[in-house]
Amino acid sequence: MLIGMAEDQKMDDRRVVGHVKWFDPSKGFGFVVSDSGGPDILLHANVLRNFGQSSIADAAGIEISVQETKRGIQATEVLRIDPPENDAVELEDIDAISPEELAAEPLVPARVKWFDKAKGFGFANVFGKPEDVFVHVEVLRRSGLADLQPGEAVCLRVTDGKRGRMATLVTSWDIALQDSE
Repeated sequence: MLIGMAEDQKMDDRRVVGHVKWFDPSKGFGFVVSDSGGPDILLHANVLRNFGQSSIADAAGIEISVQETKRGIQATEVLRIDPPENDAVELEDIDAISPEELAAEPLVPARVKWFDKAKGFGFANVFGKPEDVFVHVEVLRRSGLADLQPGEAVCLRVTDGKRGRMATLVTSWDIALQDSE
């Protein structure tokens, strides 16, 4: 047996591309379905946190490293997350702005004030600014996220909507730091 490796693990890490079947942050896990078929793949919250996210949207695209154990296939590392493709819900304020204009907005550091998935929205505060920024659940979903926790550090792209400041993109703090390097 190799030092640091559990007895039930093998050394056959491989990459898998698929989509999230479901993920429940309160349970701390979910499952991924591989595009090439096969059994469901366990995605533990710790593996997702190592990627810099505390949640992931159902149906989000994902590329992961996996390892087969005696209990089944498990994700060991998240390599990439893509937002779900189905954009059925319209966000009038955001959809009226061209994608180029949205992408030109800088990423700003923020902290989640509160977010209620059942209500479908919440608020964050940009560091150094007093006003709240509205965060819609659809913006989270389009960003590849499913939920936010109070106090969580995130990066936002923000625009002025009809009712005030609103997020157009939410990304993890860690991912934004990696993108800026």
